[in-house]
Amino acid sequence: MTSPHPPGATPPPGCPAHAHGGADGQPATHPLGRPDPYAPLKLYGPEFAADPNRYYEYLRQYGALAPVEIAPDVTAMLVIDYRAALDLLNDTSTWSKDSREWQKTVPPDSQVVPMLGYRPNALFNDGETHRRYRQVISESFELVEPHILREKVRHAADTLIQAFGASGEVDLIGEYARLLPLMIFNDIFGMPDSYNERLIAAIGGLMEAASPEAAATADAAFTSYIMELIAAKTAQRGPDLTSWFMDHPNGLSVEEVSMQVVLTMAAGNEPLANLIGNALSRMLSDDRYYSTLAGGALTARDAINEVLWNDPPMANYSAHYPRRDVFFHGTWVRQGQLVLVSYAAANGQFGETTLDQTRTGGGSHLAWASGPHACPVQRHALVIATTAIERLTAWLSDIELAVTPDQLVWRPGTFHRALASLPARFTPITPDQAGATPWDSSPSSSTRPEPISTERQPASAN
Repeated sequence: MTSPHPPGATPPPGCPAHAHGGADGQPATHPLGRPDPYAPLKLYGPEFAADPNRYYEYLRQYGALAPVEIAPDVTAMLVIDYRAALDLLNDTSTWSKDSREWQKTVPPDSQVVPMLGYRPNALFNDGETHRRYRQVISESFELVEPHILREKVRHAADTLIQAFGASGEVDLIGEYARLLPLMIFNDIFGMPDSYNERLIAAIGGLMEAASPEAAATADAAFTSYIMELIAAKTAQRGPDLTSWFMDHPNGLSVEEVSMQVVLTMAAGNEPLANLIGNALSRMLSDDRYYSTLAGGALTARDAINEVLWNDPPMANYSAHYPRRDVFFHGTWVRQGQLVLVSYAAANGQFGETTLDQTRTGGGSHLAWASGPHACPVQRHALVIATTAIERLTAWLSDIELAVTPDQLVWRPGTFHRALASLPARFTPITPDQAGATPWDSSPSSSTRPEPISTERQPASAN
C-alpha cells in the first residue's frame, strides 16, 4: 500500500501525520480516533472546511488519485487531476453510477448514505435507464422560459428582501441564499406560495440535522410534501414541472416521477444556494466588486464564473464505481470501489483561475461535472443565481460585510463548499420611503402569475 504521506510532504491540519506527540511529550490522540499513520486523509471537519486547497495540494503528491476518508470508516479514492476527471466522467464503459453493491459495505446509518445511496433516478443509473430519466428532466425544464423564470426569481427575491429590509442587517445565507431556490422550486413544480415554509423547513432540516432523530423528522416532512405534490398533480395537471414529468412520453411511473422530483429539488437546492452565497461572499470581500455593486464594470455573472472555477458549490462528488479492476492514471482501483471527483482540486490544478481567464474562455471548469451525467439544467441555475444577486444588490446598493472576510466560517463536509453564514449590513429600506422599493415592485398576492409555456420544445439533452 502506498503511504498517504509521501516523503518530504508537510501534512495539513487534521492529517494523521500530525499525531506525533502532545505538549507533554506523549503521543497525541489521532484525529480520526486511531493511531494509524497510514490512514487516508480525512476530508471532513472544520480544518478541512477552513482550508481545503491545502489538503488538495498535499494529496497531489499521490498523482491523479489519492486515498481519502469521507466519513468515519468510509474511504474513497479522490480524482484530483483535471485530465483524469474528464476521462472518468466520459467513460461509461469502465465506470458505473450504480451504488448498490458499494452501499452494502458501509453502515446503513452512515452520514454519507443520503448523498451516495442508490435511488431510481437519473443520478444513480446508467445507460438506457439513465437516458430515460434524464430526458424527462431536461426536456421538461426546456419548457420553463427564461424570461418567466427571471420574473419568478425577482418576485421571490423581493419577498425575502421585504422580510429583512427594514432591519439594516441580514445573514445572506440563512435569510436569502438558502431560501430563494426552494421558493423557486416550490413554484415551478406547481405548489402555491403557502407551501414555501413547509419545503424550506423540510430541506433545511435534512441539510442541518444534528441527530438521527432530527434527520428522520425532516425526511418525514419532505416525504409528506412530495406526496401532497404528486397527489395534487395527479388530481389536476398544470403548467408546471411535476405535470410535465408525469405526462412525458417516456412514461414514468408515479414512484419514478417522485424520485426525479426529489432529485431535482434536494440535489438542486444545495449547489444553487451555495453558488449564490459564494458569489455574494466574493463580491462583498473583493475590492474589484465592492465599489461597483450597483452596476460597475464587474458583474454578478463575473462573480459566479469565478466561484464556479475557484470555489465550486459542490467541491467533491460525481461518485463512480469501476465495473472491473482498472489501472487508471497510474493507480489500481478495484471493482466496486468508491471513486469521487474533486471539481475543486481539478479546477485548481494550476492555481486560481483569474477573472480574465473566465471571460476569455480559458478552458472549461468542472463545477457542472462533464459527460452524460453533467448537470442538465445549467442554464436555469445561472438564470436563478444571477437574477437573485442582481436583485439584491439593486435594492441594497450599499450592502457590505458585517465582519472581516477572514471571520467567515465554512460549513464542514466532504461534498459541499458552503458558508455557515454571511452577515451583512446596509441602509434600511421601508415601504413608505421615496423611490422604488421591493414593496411596490412585486406582484400582489391577488395577481395571477404569468403561466409557464406549455408548448413542448425539442431538447438537446443526452
